[in-house]
Amino acid sequence: MPVDHYENFPVASLLLPRRLRRPVEAIYRFARAADDLADEGDASDEVRLRGLAGYREELDAIERGEPPAGQDFAELATIIREWHLPVQLLRDLLDAFAQDVVKKRYADYPELLDYCRRSANPVGRLLLHLVGQDNEANLHRSDCICSALQLVNFWQDIAIDWQKQRIYLPLGDLERFGIAESDIAGGRWSEAWAALLDFQVERTRRLMGEGASLVQQLPGRMGWEIRVTVQGGLRILEKIQRVRGNVFRHRPVLGAGDWLCIGGRALAM
Repeated sequence: MPVDHYENFPVASLLLPRRLRRPVEAIYRFARAADDLADEGDASDEVRLRGLAGYREELDAIERGEPPAGQDFAELATIIREWHLPVQLLRDLLDAFAQDVVKKRYADYPELLDYCRRSANPVGRLLLHLVGQDNEANLHRSDCICSALQLVNFWQDIAIDWQKQRIYLPLGDLERFGIAESDIAGGRWSEAWAALLDFQVERTRRLMGEGASLVQQLPGRMGWEIRVTVQGGLRILEKIQRVRGNVFRHRPVLGAGDWLCIGGRALAM
């Protein structure tokens, strides 16, 4: 289960305490491999869902204390056992990936947040578990940050997701701003489109802000890891607004200069 994808989430970076890199890498490999199974290549939906069901069976075996059938899961089983990780959070990830196979549209914002609850929030909750900071207040803050980061990824990847026939922009918002699916298909920017993306960006920024105080609750280098992650997401939002939402022509990504800005802002949090 190789780690070879660009992500807005830093993965086992140098900011992480060394003792946490192994469990974080194991969690990431599981999530990345399962996501690829649901998303990459040209397999049929049936094959994708069957593969994800196999992952679920492996988790069930691990939870029962049985050795997993697949060798790729041996390290994950060790990490789950050593760190007493809640297996249900990993099942939630699988549930979200399976949903991506069959669900391509979201009616409204609450429905989209429910997807984020399973596609992104488990990662933050697992990290809090690893550092023993998983109280209710911190879990809420983490959920806000993780859902916001997932939304950031949706807004920067609107054109890419369309190639997979997916629209994560809530359909109610498209209607409100007078945007048709054909506008996304044609990559058509307009003032209405800019207003729609401004609305999404501001809502996402508020959600990130609701969770940002988590950085003061986490010890040492983990707190710095989250600071950089939060500021990275906010920087992408800035870039989306800078091009007035025209992510069709300008997919925002983080470059070397951005990281200097992110570092400075992280110091000020």
